[in-house]
Amino acid sequence: MTQSQSRPRTPAPWHPPAQDREGLWIFTRLRDFIDDIANTSPARLALTAFAAVCTLFTFLLTLPVSAADGTPTPLHQALFTAVSAVCVTGLTVVSTAVHWSFFGQLVILVGIFIGGLGTLTLASLLALMVSKRLGVRGKIIAAESMNNAGRLGEVGTLLRIVITTSVVIEGILALTLIPRFLTLGEPFWQSVWHGIFYAISSFNNAGFTPHSDGIVPYETDLWILIPLMVGVFLGSLGFPVVMVLQQNGLNWKKWNLHTKLTIQVSLILLAAGTVLWALMEWDNARTIGPMGLGDKITHSLFASVMTRSGGFNLVDQNHMESTTKLLTDALMFAGGGSASTAGGIKVTTIAVMFLAIVAEARGDADVKVYGRTIPQGTMRVAISVIVAGATLVSVSAFLLLQFSGASLDRVLFETISAFATVGLSTGLSAEVPPEGVYVLTALMFAGRVGTVTLAAALALRQRSQLYHYPEERPIIG
Repeated sequence: MTQSQSRPRTPAPWHPPAQDREGLWIFTRLRDFIDDIANTSPARLALTAFAAVCTLFTFLLTLPVSAADGTPTPLHQALFTAVSAVCVTGLTVVSTAVHWSFFGQLVILVGIFIGGLGTLTLASLLALMVSKRLGVRGKIIAAESMNNAGRLGEVGTLLRIVITTSVVIEGILALTLIPRFLTLGEPFWQSVWHGIFYAISSFNNAGFTPHSDGIVPYETDLWILIPLMVGVFLGSLGFPVVMVLQQNGLNWKKWNLHTKLTIQVSLILLAAGTVLWALMEWDNARTIGPMGLGDKITHSLFASVMTRSGGFNLVDQNHMESTTKLLTDALMFAGGGSASTAGGIKVTTIAVMFLAIVAEARGDADVKVYGRTIPQGTMRVAISVIVAGATLVSVSAFLLLQFSGASLDRVLFETISAFATVGLSTGLSAEVPPEGVYVLTALMFAGRVGTVTLAAALALRQRSQLYHYPEERPIIG
């Protein structure tokens, strides 16, 4: 036997056929493109992912099977509804119950669920990067994991916790609502569908309703109103807060600073909104004026909860007093907690700016609260978020005034509701021409991913400097 015959033969590496390589080439390029974005800019990856999801659901909603009458839905209406669902807003240009078929409503519900999960997970990762707790290696890992979170134990665990918590809360809400719809005379499967729909819509702060009259017929039914309020409030706190509550319960001393500020400011806004809304609408004959004491309190509390992101309403927003609309604008702009399904500039942003004002008034060099010092970088990010949000609302309101010719109070109400992903409406969304619909669509998308992405981008741009220019303080105020 020769030497060549005695050696074991190494099998040649397998290569797919040429036609298979041509097909895999597209997926390889797509994977490399996503990896490149993930490694260079997580903020850009967030925008790309949300844009891709919105495009997919827009296509599904344009299909004839999605409409109740079996005809294709115009592009601007399908795009608006898809973005409103994925960005968990709740604004509509067509009736959810009347225009869409069961398949169309299912597409909307899946969009809400995916949009809520994606926003929670992505915002949590970006918030960690902003807080500088992950370090350089952790930032790279987190960015890469957004392409495939299952590759990394830490991020994979976070994803599993987020999904499990969301499903459990939504399941409890659904099990609470389904028996009530059954007792109201709805068929079994319709009751199950409505219970699941409202559970997902409320926890994700979406505000979509499968009934043509919304929840107005249930304005005195606490069995339905209370679960909706609980779901919206829990969703508006944000997953990082819910996780802390799961681990430490109501033990205030074990809460981190973010949890303390989020819950404290949320409760303050909830109480203040309830009292002020009640005072302004107490004698309004077109809203709660003719009601009894208990119903007035219920409506006021419900309005305060929903105004900051929920989007469900019991009264016609056009019938409210002008002062109430202004209060609603302020609460919508404030929004809910960071890394939550709520929109707005976030309650922690408000807390940081208020603490900075108090520190400046007292002459303190540092901004301190609960034995902690808030970094200067955090205050710069808070200012940037507020200015960016106000700029988006102002520009969009100017464009809508030009396109619609509506009054300023209605336009401002609609633009803030879109930016803050609330979903409360004066009906202007359904009245504006297609170009106005596109403006509101872009505003919903920017409001959902813009402020968080901006904060992360600002933090990632920070770099150490080996020199400083001489200081000179201009006159402020």
